[in-house]
This record gives sequence, structure tokens and C-alpha cells, in this order.
Amino acid sequence: MTAPEQAAAAGCADRVAEVTRHTAETQITVRINLDGTGQAKLHTGIGFFDHMLDQIARHGLIDLDIHAVGDLHIDGHHTVEDVGITLGQAFAKAVGDKKGIRRYGHAYVPLDEALSRVVVDFSGRPGLTMHVPFTSGSIGGFDTQLTFEFFQGFVNHAGVTLHIDNLRGVNAHHQCETVFKAFARALRAALERDPRMAGVIPSTKGSL
Repeated sequence: MTAPEQAAAAGCADRVAEVTRHTAETQITVRINLDGTGQAKLHTGIGFFDHMLDQIARHGLIDLDIHAVGDLHIDGHHTVEDVGITLGQAFAKAVGDKKGIRRYGHAYVPLDEALSRVVVDFSGRPGLTMHVPFTSGSIGGFDTQLTFEFFQGFVNHAGVTLHIDNLRGVNAHHQCETVFKAFARALRAALERDPRMAGVIPSTKGSL
């Protein structure tokens, strides 16, 4: 058995992926390492969105390289949604059969007056419940409605169940940032390898 095969058998194979998605509206490449150190190279053409994606990398300890070219002369909708889709595909590819992971993760994150809670389950079943009463329709040119579109694209293609609640907040920047930071921390918890579950899929069904 080769070294990579031995690592895979022990549930310690590299959890990396690269996905490219080209449509008439966007051209996107995503590279991820789920066991990284939080390094990020981000270029979506939407500054505030890059800032939010950086939270996923930094607080999730996920190396993230995203390059997106989209039809921003129309608006940011296609770019943000398609990044969510492509990132979800990359997660699904990198996490593999989910053997040995904790599966569930949750986090509460504050930022000044804002507080958000995110709960994630790598269930294999896409589902998004999101309650974020943004106090502004725009943050630095970023349409706050697109936050939902990003997460909807992600859950549909990562195959996760995701609950997002902004519990309080006055500043929309703070609201959004606590959501993305809590999402990152929840991912980090769910994707952590549990040594007691090495080689075991965390489900009574035997598959996720």
C-alpha cells in the first residue's frame, strides 16, 4: 500500500480540491485546502465580498484561492451566487466520504453590538434556513440580499444543512461579518477529525 493509500485508509488523506465553473455570466476557479492555515487569495471584483470570503479562510483555517470574473456591469448577483455554487462543489469534493469528521458544528460570534449564530451539518441534504434582518440594503456597494444567494448556492452544492441567525445588530457591516465569521468557525468544528471516529462515517445510515 502506498503512502497516500495508507493516509486515506487512516482517514488522513489531503482534503484539497480545485473546481472551475464557466458560464456565459461568470468564469470562476476555486482551490481549497480544508486543513490549511487560513491563507487566502481572493479576487471576485467585489471588495466587500472578498472581505467576507477572507473571514471564511482566516477563521475556518481553510486555505482559499478564488478567482472570479463576472458580469459586474449588470450587478453582483451572478458572481456572488456562482462563487457560492463553485465553493460548495469544492467543499463536497475535498471532504470526500466524510469518514472521521465530527459532522456537526456551531458557533456564536460577536462584533461590537452584533451577534450571530451559525449551525452546520454535513448531512448530504441541502437545506438553508437564514434569518438576518439587515439594517441596510447595501454595504460598500455589496447588495446584502446576495448574502442569502451565496449561502443558498453553497448548501445546494456542498450538500449541507445550514442554519444562520443574526441575533442582534445595528450596523449592517457588523451583522454580515459576524455571520461569515460564525460560518467559518462552524465549518472548522464540523470538519475537524475526531480520532475516535477514524475511518467511520458519522451516521447510523452508514453514509452521508
